[in-house]
Amino acid sequence: MKSDRLLSILLLLQTRGPVPAPELAERLDVSVRTIYRDVEALSASGVPVYAERGRHGGIALLPGFRTDVTGLTADESRALFVLAADGAHAALGLDAAIGSALRKVMAALPAPHRPAAELTSRRILVDPVRWMSGPPAAVDIAELHDAVFADRRLRLDYRHSGTRSARTLTVDPYGLVVKAGVWYLVADRDGEPGLFRADRVRRAVLTDEAVVRRPGVELAQVWEALRRQVEERRGGVTLLVRVHRSRLDLFLRLNAAVLTGEPRPEERDGEWLRAELAVESVEWARSLLSFGPNVEILAPPAARTVVAEHAAAVMALYGDQGPGASAGSR
Repeated sequence: MKSDRLLSILLLLQTRGPVPAPELAERLDVSVRTIYRDVEALSASGVPVYAERGRHGGIALLPGFRTDVTGLTADESRALFVLAADGAHAALGLDAAIGSALRKVMAALPAPHRPAAELTSRRILVDPVRWMSGPPAAVDIAELHDAVFADRRLRLDYRHSGTRSARTLTVDPYGLVVKAGVWYLVADRDGEPGLFRADRVRRAVLTDEAVVRRPGVELAQVWEALRRQVEERRGGVTLLVRVHRSRLDLFLRLNAAVLTGEPRPEERDGEWLRAELAVESVEWARSLLSFGPNVEILAPPAARTVVAEHAAAVMALYGDQGPGASAGSR
């Protein structure tokens, strides 16, 4: 709509300063002639806007002119309040700041948009934690946050997965990423990219050295490459399993991240379905024991062996002894 376009032009000029008419036309997907007509319309409505022609010309506002118009549509207003429900700002210590910012936005919104924006904050709740994953670990990312914005190297006491003690590392941070409620520091170590879970950082100290990043590389690029590596490593082994229909919904919910496709019904028995899981190792198969006889591993044989040995160990613990027998034998 023309009114939205006029507001967009006004806000662009207010934040950017003089902008060439062809650039405005490209950004707003209209012709240069339309831009000049819009400038005339803004001028006629009392906005001190003017056009300078020539090589260094452009559309500009008179110095010192400001407007309190936010330019937000109803959907944009609602989107801001959904964002506020994300919870990522809590770990950054920005709870109070985002509440204050939203109050200011609410006051600046056009009156017709305010009820919808307020209702959104009461009707939409975003919980980033997956089902049955337990409460997230308490994480203090203040030092990580400071390092990211200070552009300084960071010395970490970091505990890698599967180890008990922390090691001291020096890294060059690109930024922080929160995925499914888990915070990660994305950083280079000796020029190689790495992911460092914030809840495994025992201590973080800013150094006096300037950060050293690979030229032209941004956080989003490093994250995408690391994310692909994790997903490809997870798929080192493919398990073929059969699932009883009575437990299919739970099976799909708990294993969505490793499923390679939709389960297929078995021809001989409609109560069972076959599925493939791409996992990091055959040891992962032990997690399927929680489904009891409702999930059977068909291949590879090594995964069946892992599950059988684990089940035998459980039977040895419980099978031939009554309740409390182990405690009584001590």
